[in-house]
Amino acid sequence: MAPLVQELQEDDGKKHKIIYMDDKNSFATIVFTPSGIRGRVKKGTTILEAAQTLSVDLNSICGARGRCSKCQVEPTFGEFSKLNILSKHVSVSDRNDTEIIYRNKFHLSEERRLGCQTKILGDLVVDVPEDSQIHKQIIKKETNLRDFSLNTSVKAFYIEVSEPQLDSLESDFDRLRASLKKDWNVEEVTCSINVLKDLQEKLRKGNWKVTILLYYMGNSAPEIVDIHSGYSEIPAFGLAIDLGSTSIAATLCDLNSGKIIGSMGIMNPQIRFGEDVMSRVSYCMMEEKGLATLNRVVIEGLNELIVKITERHQIRLDRVFETVFVANPIMHHLLLGINPKELGQAPFPLAFSDSLNFKSKDIGLNLNLEGYVYTIPCIGGHVGADAASVIIAEQPQKLENTTTLLVDIGTNAEILLAKGEEIFACSCPTGPALEGAQISAGQRAAPGAIERVRIDPISKEPSFKVIGCEQWSNDKGFKENVSKVGITGICGSGIIEAVAEMRLAGLLDANGLIGSGAQTGSNRCISSDRTNSYLLYSDSKVSLSITNMDIRAIQLAKAALHASFKILLEKSRINRIDNIVLAGAFGSQISPEHALIIGLVPDAKVSQIVASGNSAGAGAIIALLDKESRKEISSIVKRVQKIETAVEPTFQKHFMEGSSFPNESSIHPELFKFKNIPDVNFNQKRQRRSAR
Repeated sequence: MAPLVQELQEDDGKKHKIIYMDDKNSFATIVFTPSGIRGRVKKGTTILEAAQTLSVDLNSICGARGRCSKCQVEPTFGEFSKLNILSKHVSVSDRNDTEIIYRNKFHLSEERRLGCQTKILGDLVVDVPEDSQIHKQIIKKETNLRDFSLNTSVKAFYIEVSEPQLDSLESDFDRLRASLKKDWNVEEVTCSINVLKDLQEKLRKGNWKVTILLYYMGNSAPEIVDIHSGYSEIPAFGLAIDLGSTSIAATLCDLNSGKIIGSMGIMNPQIRFGEDVMSRVSYCMMEEKGLATLNRVVIEGLNELIVKITERHQIRLDRVFETVFVANPIMHHLLLGINPKELGQAPFPLAFSDSLNFKSKDIGLNLNLEGYVYTIPCIGGHVGADAASVIIAEQPQKLENTTTLLVDIGTNAEILLAKGEEIFACSCPTGPALEGAQISAGQRAAPGAIERVRIDPISKEPSFKVIGCEQWSNDKGFKENVSKVGITGICGSGIIEAVAEMRLAGLLDANGLIGSGAQTGSNRCISSDRTNSYLLYSDSKVSLSITNMDIRAIQLAKAALHASFKILLEKSRINRIDNIVLAGAFGSQISPEHALIIGLVPDAKVSQIVASGNSAGAGAIIALLDKESRKEISSIVKRVQKIETAVEPTFQKHFMEGSSFPNESSIHPELFKFKNIPDVNFNQKRQRRSAR
């Protein structure tokens, strides 16, 4: 009997496929991460078969014969309260002969299984690694760097050391140190036992001439991290890593020239334990080895990313001498193996907020044994090193008589309001809706996702642009070109534009209600569950609609942002904003005009709103290549005035005000100067009361 597939829409707005087999008692629930797709399948089904039935992005090119090893997956075990599932080790079959061969001959890791060989025996959570996905995630973290001086922490020195004498008690290291002081005025120097082991051999091989690489760490004595015999232009590289809760972006730089070699990004492997950071805090609190697990998977992910980016540019791992990290407070703690549980409850204290400098090997990074890690300082609470890094990149404190609002929008938004040297900061839990999650047709920014939307105000017909296809949907040749990637969902920038365009076309009222077909004159407005939805696209494979639950998710996110903006202005006593900077990978994709229309940013001229790209990542690059910027930011963060907006008495009032979509010219004068917002009301109860 063929399985029956039914789609159900849960309270979170996501659609889940339920597969009914002939014997319902033999069902098992399977959840795939990071996609979140779940379904029920018959026990004995292979993971690959389940993935194919549920349209999960899992690769296979050998027809499930166990030859290509493209379908590698990682079953994850434990109690996942958010997913309402207990995933046990006995939920998967034992390794068969094929997997044993792959593990021994091709080094299949302990955690990974072949999807085509592994059978589902019970409820299970399975992670699909990035390298096993057919359509790899596109990580858009561009960097726009300001001018700065090259002044790295790693510097090379060539010295000639005097030979030992019978009548002298000086060691080889003493004479090397004396030469450094004489030739380069380096007063003190240290080195590890690892470097000391090779010192005598390299001095003699170079006929007492060596080139050394020194690492300068704050006010401490510099440390020798590498020695080459004779004169050598020692190749030295560094990594600037933006460790986000959703994605990780690494930039490889030449520490000698300051040249950016290349960038690469991956999904944060912790995402299978929760899309938002608070879910990961809960995981640490609920699971006995939760902290160790989250720390391990992020270090493993970082090591994989580092190997990929260095191999791409043919650079040896032992040539990487420094890594600079920027992260939000919870990711900062998880990277260091510090339990973030205190950040899950007021007053949200950090274990440590200043910058840190330590050996890469101390946290398990597989780089040069003497290489160092530098972490940019956190501001405090839920305003972390990512916000501090934005200050490094944008330098709002140097703009005299100018008020700048910097907003880094993600699952958790960091907001900075700067007027000269005075800087105020807060965080805002916007949730993942603005990035495409918690949306019925939502997905991350990958090929096949709708990223741009326009709706004709007369015909109410949409046109859109899909990632991976250059044409708009109403352009000639669109169907042929889009077939290469398909149309699979809508990402964050797409949902923002869709909501704004619906408001402009009179399909959505100020309170966030979608009108019916009769009210709007559009047959794309379809009744569903006592509300209405707008059909954006439909074909034989997929149906993509904007539902009222989707609108609600966007309302909650923008209302939280609105309340945070208002409280920052109240506390700072600043009554005007000159510039609005949308930072972050997501912020750089947002249309300023559409952000204004839905009230995602304060009322302003469109020309006052700019997208800066990944400012946090840019700040990390600057901190890597200019150690003076580290001193500056360490001083600045101590002066930042942090505000906990959620505990402010006026938060709820501003939150309610911010939930409506702009409809009053007195409140949004700049917006109404260039846009005509239809005055529609689809609340039928309110309309009936008005008629009476």
